[in-house]
Amino acid sequence: MPIKAVVWDIDDTIFDYASADTTGMRAHLTTEGLLERYESAERALERWRLLTQRHWARFGAGGVTFEAQRRDRVRDFLDAPDLSDAVADAWYLRYVGHYESAWSLFPDTVPTLDALADGYRHAVLSNSALAVQDRKLRLLGVRDRFEAVLCAADLGFSKPAAEAFHAACTALGLAPAEIAYVGDQPEIDAGGARDAGLLGIWLDRDGTTGAAPSGVHRITCLSELPALLRADTRFGAPSTFG
Repeated sequence: MPIKAVVWDIDDTIFDYASADTTGMRAHLTTEGLLERYESAERALERWRLLTQRHWARFGAGGVTFEAQRRDRVRDFLDAPDLSDAVADAWYLRYVGHYESAWSLFPDTVPTLDALADGYRHAVLSNSALAVQDRKLRLLGVRDRFEAVLCAADLGFSKPAAEAFHAACTALGLAPAEIAYVGDQPEIDAGGARDAGLLGIWLDRDGTTGAAPSGVHRITCLSELPALLRADTRFGAPSTFG
């Protein structure tokens, strides 16, 4: 079966999350008068990133709710374990204001969506919450590019679980073999898609040294995606991609 649809990750795939997070947190800590608590802005940002990874992993494993992981992240960052939910939420929302002011798509996002507009259907599968990601896509001006937006917090399971990918297949009414999934995480995104029967594509913007996980394809920019999809490499056609 040929590929008929592309399902997309959002953060650090089509949306430059890392840059927005760095810029937003730096502005937030400056406004909150918290930079002096750390040796440097870089150390503060490193701590925030590590805590984000830790608590997102807890959420992804089903151990906490989306809201709880966010509050716990704030408590750990501020070394304030007794911080109330209301205060943690307010602190996080002030950060979000700075973060959103730095939002931007990667430069290759819209040109690639344009290049694929006629030949493929499109949807989103994210390990976030629908309220967050739907609003993000609307503010970035690309929500109408996607037939469906599915998110882990609303589905009840997250990538790399096959159920998450199969929910996207159901939303599109297509078999897994008819869908390509594109994301920046080699195992969670591309590997999970592969295991669920989709064409797994790892967007490796940093040009990581070493081979891609077995059975997935690696691209280093979205402009490579149309050629990869046209090659239909799972069925014996030659390809120059990893």
